[in-house]
Amino acid sequence: MVTHVNAEAPGDERGALLAFLDAERGGIRRALIGLTDEQAATRPSASELSLSGLLKHVAEVEESWIARARGVAPAVERTEANWDECFRLVDGETVASALAYWRQVADRTEEFIRSLPTLDETFALPDQPWFPKEDVSMRWVLLRLITEMSRHSGHADIIRETLDGKTAFELVALERGETWEG
Repeated sequence: MVTHVNAEAPGDERGALLAFLDAERGGIRRALIGLTDEQAATRPSASELSLSGLLKHVAEVEESWIARARGVAPAVERTEANWDECFRLVDGETVASALAYWRQVADRTEEFIRSLPTLDETFALPDQPWFPKEDVSMRWVLLRLITEMSRHSGHADIIRETLDGKTAFELVALERGETWEG
C-alpha cells in the first residue's frame, strides 16, 4: 500500500532511506490491526505464509542484516534445522511480543545508521553460496531492507484481504481512527 513519505531535508539521504524503510514496515504492522494471534497465524493460501510468520521473518531479517553490517553475528542463526521457525511464532511468542521485538530492532537500525560517518562504509556479504563474494555499502543494506519490507508488505496485504476482506486502504483509515469509504 502506498503511503506518503515526507520529503527529506536537503542532503538527508539516510533520513529518506530510513523513512521509506519505516513506511514499508507500516504496511506489515497495519495488516495485523484487530487480529487475534490465532487469526494472524492463519495460512489462507497454498503458501505457508501467515501474517504473524511474516512479522517474525521481517524482524529477524532486519536484525540479521544490521548485525552483519555492524560486523557481529545475528541474534538468531537460521539453519536447515530451524529455518521453518523463521516463519511462525513458537515457544510463547505472540504478535504483541513480535511487534515489540521488531520495534527494538527498528530503533537499533536507526541508531546504527545515524551513527555512521557515511553510508559509503562497507561490509562483506556473508560467506554463503547465494551471495557473491563482495563488499556492499550501508546504503546497499538499507535498500536491501526496503525491498525486503516492500515485498513482504505486499504479501501481508493479500493475506489480510483474504482473511477478512480488509484492504490496505481500510487499514490505513483504521490506524488513523477514520473509516474508509472506498
